[in-house]
Amino acid sequence: MSKITRPLRSVLYIPASKERALDKARGLSCDAIIFDLEDAVTPDEKPAARATLAAALETGGYGNRFKVIRINGLDTPWGADDAAAAATMGADAILLPKVGSPADLDALAKIVGDIPLWAMMETPGAMLNAAAIAAHGQLQAMVMGTNDLAKDLQTRFRADRLPMMAGLGLCLLAAKAHDCAIIDGVYNAFKDDEGHKAECDQGRDMGFDGKTLIHPAQLEVANAAFSPSDAEVDLARRQIAALEEIEASGQGVAVVDGKIVENLHVATARETLAKLDAIAALNAE
Repeated sequence: MSKITRPLRSVLYIPASKERALDKARGLSCDAIIFDLEDAVTPDEKPAARATLAAALETGGYGNRFKVIRINGLDTPWGADDAAAAATMGADAILLPKVGSPADLDALAKIVGDIPLWAMMETPGAMLNAAAIAAHGQLQAMVMGTNDLAKDLQTRFRADRLPMMAGLGLCLLAAKAHDCAIIDGVYNAFKDDEGHKAECDQGRDMGFDGKTLIHPAQLEVANAAFSPSDAEVDLARRQIAALEEIEASGQGVAVVDGKIVENLHVATARETLAKLDAIAALNAE
């Protein structure tokens, strides 16, 4: 289980400079919003975007959606001011782009205090330092920046993302080892539901907690892919019941669908049902 116990199936980027997009986000079915002061905002708009975002967050209306602010890098003309402003906006976390080492997170923490931090993992250096980054005491989640990583790796696009697997795997291992949430990168073709579903399913199979999204049209696919399926829920309930029955009788071995059920399987089953309950609670609020 990660440090964030609530669902993060769908994490939608919203430009912090666009009042209409900020307003629309209040009614979207995303689990989390990344209010973006970085890539989605032009240099000329960046100072004004801080004020626009501050006003939107002060107005509220985002319900129980997890609120994350992505600032510009601290090595840019806007990063330090972004960080100082973001620290006063009541967000759940602050996301730093192009984190390369724990020192980058240390520098941000000096500005924002004890607010939880998220790290964009989008460079070869970040992949190699993933374990050290994940071990940072204030880090709550990693977000894969697969577009920037592909650029730096000079890869060709493949639907199976084979050129990305080494980096994705390193970050997954690091995140799981240190109980950080980890969110998969974006799927650029937002009108391609089939391709998006395939990538979401791949990410879920690998162990990602959710998917970053660039368009509201991608929400339904991501939410479905990272929710427990009916078959998973049914299996989980039967595994728990089978082991409890054996424990009560004090004899025999629990078997479901011809496979032995051990404590580790039941632990996974309980996590599946807990996630289902968390999703239901999120949707009910």
